[in-house]
Amino acid sequence: MSDITRIATDPRRSRAVVYNGMGFVGGQKADDRALDIRGQTRQTLAKIEKFLAQAGTDKSRLLTAQIWIKDLERDFAGMNEVWDAWTAPGAAPTRATAQCEMGAPDILVGIIVTAATA
Repeated sequence: MSDITRIATDPRRSRAVVYNGMGFVGGQKADDRALDIRGQTRQTLAKIEKFLAQAGTDKSRLLTAQIWIKDLERDFAGMNEVWDAWTAPGAAPTRATAQCEMGAPDILVGIIVTAATA
C-alpha cells in the first residue's frame, strides 16, 4: 500500500499529491483566459482551494506559495489585491513571486502551493 496519495492524475502529472503530512498542489492557472489578472487570480485560487480540500486541508494551513506572473509591472498589484483578500487571516505562507513566460500567451498567472495536512 502506497503512503503517497495522488489527486487528479493524468499520464503527465498529478494536480495534487499528499505525502508525510503535507499537500503539494502543482501549478494552477485560470480556465477562462479572457479574464484580467484579478479574474484569473480568483479562478486560480478557487482551483487551489478545491485541490487543498481533496488533500484534506485548506488555505489556513498553507506553508509556502510560488506565484508566476506574466507581466509583473502591469499585474503585480492586481494579483496581490486578490491574494491578500483570499489568504486566511494570520496564516500567510512564505511566498516567492517571479515574472516568467507562460505556457500560452493568454495565461497571466500560475500558482503552486504546499500546505500541512496533518
